[in-house]
Amino acid sequence: MYTLPIFGIDDDDAWSVVSDAGAGFFVRTTASGLSSVFAPIVVEAGRRTLTTHVARANDWWRGADGEDVLILVLAASAYVSPRHYPSRLESPGVVPTWNYVAAEIRGTLSVHDDPDWTRQQVEEQTNRFEGDSESPWRVGDAPDEFVRRQVTAIVGISVVVASIEGKAKLSQNRPDVDHDAVRRALAAGSLADRQVAQRMGDA
Repeated sequence: MYTLPIFGIDDDDAWSVVSDAGAGFFVRTTASGLSSVFAPIVVEAGRRTLTTHVARANDWWRGADGEDVLILVLAASAYVSPRHYPSRLESPGVVPTWNYVAAEIRGTLSVHDDPDWTRQQVEEQTNRFEGDSESPWRVGDAPDEFVRRQVTAIVGISVVVASIEGKAKLSQNRPDVDHDAVRRALAAGSLADRQVAQRMGDA
């Protein structure tokens, strides 16, 4: 990931991006070229390993055991128009850009074609994403035979993390007057715009 120092974030903040996004694109090289799958991400304690699962019918996992993988995660993203820059009235040399918060993880992938392993991963994943609910749904709420059939239709994936890099491009390179004007404009926009505006306020 190309990152100017002004946009760089530390590893803790990069992992927060992964947590906030909850899912990402897993990209690997196959005999026919690059291939990706979008999947939820569960980060294990210590941040050395993450897990997910994919549909058994998806050939993405076949031949993947032991391969390198790149995981791309996007937590916020919005177009920025030059019309939001008050400074353009004095210095008209401005161009459109994009604000975003993203992370990329590199690691080595393992395939787990084991229903016990996969069920445990599904339970951990469910608990992770149901955690904020006042009445969380649990895997055990579904009939056991139904869960067993569902688990046999997926394949587990784990990734040993080699590195993580994060980036928060939030108009830090613009004068304060432009940064603040962009934040106000995005705060009045779409849901995606408002998510970026919120992060700009925290930057």
